Amino acid sequence: MAIEHAAVQVARKPWGVGDLQPWSSIDVAGDPVGELWFQRTHKHAPIPALLLKLLFTSEPLSIQVHPDDEFARSIGLPNGKTEAWYILAAASGARVALGLKRRLTPQALRAAIRDGSIADLTQWRPVAKGDIIFVPAGTIHAIGAGIVLAEIQQRNDTTFRLFDYGRQRELHEKNAVAVSHAGPVQPQSGPRRISAARTALITSQHFVIELIDLPANSNWALNADRETWILAIEGRARIGVTSISVGDAVFIEGDRTGIEVGAGGMSGLMAYPGPDSLAALLEDVAELTKSVGMSAGHLPRSNKTVEVQA
Repeated sequence: MAIEHAAVQVARKPWGVGDLQPWSSIDVAGDPVGELWFQRTHKHAPIPALLLKLLFTSEPLSIQVHPDDEFARSIGLPNGKTEAWYILAAASGARVALGLKRRLTPQALRAAIRDGSIADLTQWRPVAKGDIIFVPAGTIHAIGAGIVLAEIQQRNDTTFRLFDYGRQRELHEKNAVAVSHAGPVQPQSGPRRISAARTALITSQHFVIELIDLPANSNWALNADRETWILAIEGRARIGVTSISVGDAVFIEGDRTGIEVGAGGMSGLMAYPGPDSLAALLEDVAELTKSVGMSAGHLPRSNKTVEVQA
């Protein structure tokens, strides 16, 4: 059983930024920060299946690909890396790459990595605040400059680079060719409303991501039988005894607690292992109370007298 205000691990990257506001008050000194990793607070706690990050980009990331479960296990890793991005902020003209413009043979992909032409073959698309992008393992992808995003992924940081904008880091031609689905991506399913306050953005084998929009001064029952991450992106709330505001994350597993929403309401992302969304994970206390009251009001009355003996 666990309800934890997630700890934050800083990852410095050449494409990162020097100012994390309003998402974090961490003082960035030295090399730019590209990622914030949310971790469990107890060092010896079981490792979660999912990893939640915030990414900050001032330059494009490398063009890269991640392995699926089968390939990852063939090289001694427990699982692959399927991920999804929720765009928190995007500068004018910001874009991401997802898949290729046309299908390539393994030989053609290898040649494109060697001569750098893979940069012209990736399929770029504009992004804006509120967009959700699903990136299955094996998808060639990249994140452009001027973006802040939340990433939810399988817990694996294995990355095979195909192109790196002259940063002099190693490329991984052999493994990239082996794991890549070198072609256009399949259309992504749209969001699905679960309730007035909950929208399923991604429902996949590995994880479910919901956007939650909780009204001001409302109360909610959180029934987290499986691991659940909640990231606040607007407003404030109290989860159990933990207060959260923009940029804070909470980890819950095998526990039940309440969420008390502040006067300005609270919006956030909620992620948990798939493959199905869980209707009973987050429920409106007012609706539950109303439902219980109605049920009690319709219970049949009994005329039978029960004698209680001392």
